[in-house]
Amino acid sequence: MIQRHITEQTAIFFSVTKWVFLSSLVGVIIGATVTGFLKILAYSESSRSFLPFEYYYTLPFALVLTVWLVKTFAPTAEGHGTEKVISAVHKDNGKINVAVIPIKTLTTIMTIFSGGSVGKEGPGAQIGAGVASFLSDILKFHKQDRKKLVICGISAGFATVFGTPIAGAIFGVEVLIIGVIMYDVLLPSFIAGFAAFTTAQFLGIEYTYYDLHFVQNVSLDISLIIKVVIAGLFFGFVSDIVITSVSFSHSYVKSIKVNTYIKAFVGGILLVILTLIFGQQYIGLGLGTIAEALNPHVTAAGDIHWYTFLLKTIFTSLSLAAGGSGGVITPIFYIGATSGHFFGSIVSPEHITLFAALGFVSVVSATTNTPIASTIMAVELFGIDIAHYAALAAVISFLISGHRSIFSSQILAMRKSEMLSVKIGEEIDHINISLEEHEMDKIEKFRRKLHKKNKNK
Repeated sequence: MIQRHITEQTAIFFSVTKWVFLSSLVGVIIGATVTGFLKILAYSESSRSFLPFEYYYTLPFALVLTVWLVKTFAPTAEGHGTEKVISAVHKDNGKINVAVIPIKTLTTIMTIFSGGSVGKEGPGAQIGAGVASFLSDILKFHKQDRKKLVICGISAGFATVFGTPIAGAIFGVEVLIIGVIMYDVLLPSFIAGFAAFTTAQFLGIEYTYYDLHFVQNVSLDISLIIKVVIAGLFFGFVSDIVITSVSFSHSYVKSIKVNTYIKAFVGGILLVILTLIFGQQYIGLGLGTIAEALNPHVTAAGDIHWYTFLLKTIFTSLSLAAGGSGGVITPIFYIGATSGHFFGSIVSPEHITLFAALGFVSVVSATTNTPIASTIMAVELFGIDIAHYAALAAVISFLISGHRSIFSSQILAMRKSEMLSVKIGEEIDHINISLEEHEMDKIEKFRRKLHKKNKNK
């Protein structure tokens, strides 16, 4: 018995030591790599002023060039980043083509510089995962270790881009399988996230955090709790709109029997036209609008209308469908914050910033199926006072969005309702959903009873 205990503790000690070292190393390398990406991106955005015309006029040409680069050098760099990493983890033990790193960096910078409505978190996660996969190949890791290191790469990339190391770590282990947290990767993911975040700060990356303490009602407020519950329902439906819009746009554009480069160019022209009609606040990262929605000193933001989140959804769907390279998380932050701002302006104007913050994390929770990471993100970004409301809204929106995801390669490991029959273990894009047999019997009995009652009348 003693011998067995010593053997067990020794093996665990060496395993923990191994992953503390490896995850620290990979975190520092990813932090430095993604910092380079962020600095180049920031410089490219600031250099728009050197153009003799509006920067978004370059979008049709940037999309064509992006499509060519991706098709020619790294097909897995297509789309919004995180989706391809999830697919690689599930289907190829985390094996990622090293060409993804420079191509994803270049094409994302081109797309955002030209005004494509995409984000930087997804590319950060994909670049991080690509670096982890490359290091695994160099060190000749076996498949299981490479898979774990790539998951650490997701966490480190996300933490570096957005400055939320705990949420980044949880996101990396929660986003892969809906309803399961991979505890065996939790420690290395935490360490990689912290190492990457610390490295980025050391190299000069500054992050934005929002202190909403003075707009919170910390005491038990039944009426506010009820409003937050309703907000969770609302954010769930908003998330469904986002998922459906992005998925439908991609499928529809793909089904058009026209040359890919022509589709990219026409999509860019449509985005330019929409920008001329509705304004520049819907293109690019949109961080200014997000900050405006979350500004507690502004009760009526001038550029935020009831339809702002719907227009951003259209711009993002079209940008990705036309071949734009970049993430989808930043646009989701934008959609969540502005939809929450709209909801708060109607339901509770005195808590408008609170609902913008709840929308910020709840729509991410529902579209990516990561309620725990989203709740922790709320605490890291907005402070501990928002925790109880954020958890409530994030979980409700996660459930209401149904068995859908912005990442179609996620594996489903739970049912969101006991009334539904759902095959567990399938990719979210391939599942079939129906009512449980006993529930169908109840509905049939009710229908017959109703029919009989009407017949007697």
